[in-house]
Amino acid sequence: MSKRAEALVIRLARLDEREALEALQWRASLANENDRPHLEAHPDAIHLPAEQIERSEVYVAEKHGLTLGFAAVVQEVDHLELDGLFVEPDRWRQGIGAALVERAAHEARRRGLTLMVVANLHAQAFYERCGFTLEGEAQTRFGPALRMSR
Repeated sequence: MSKRAEALVIRLARLDEREALEALQWRASLANENDRPHLEAHPDAIHLPAEQIERSEVYVAEKHGLTLGFAAVVQEVDHLELDGLFVEPDRWRQGIGAALVERAAHEARRRGLTLMVVANLHAQAFYERCGFTLEGEAQTRFGPALRMSR
């Protein structure tokens, strides 16, 4: 673990923090200039279902009690899907996203599955640094994306 992520704790999300996590998702998503126009046009795209938290599919990264990011996963038939990864914009490039990806990858391995992600084109280098390889392309609601696995 990097020195910057030393005091980082990854834990399961609690239902009572769902609204705060959605607010974090908004901040992180709107900070990405490429995604902002799509999200402003389709605000329904930002949503963290309570059921996902209840199924223990949402991991929160916190440091000294402050929530810094979260990752959501979804169990598919033959893999675990990294459904969302969001970090407070003023905390980007501090190892938080990578730590959340590592936690999701650990869970996939524990279940004997591959971790997959449909990644924004601009996130390819990040996911490659996290050990993902490109599997192909995918189409999302907002345009082309990359299908990656690890």
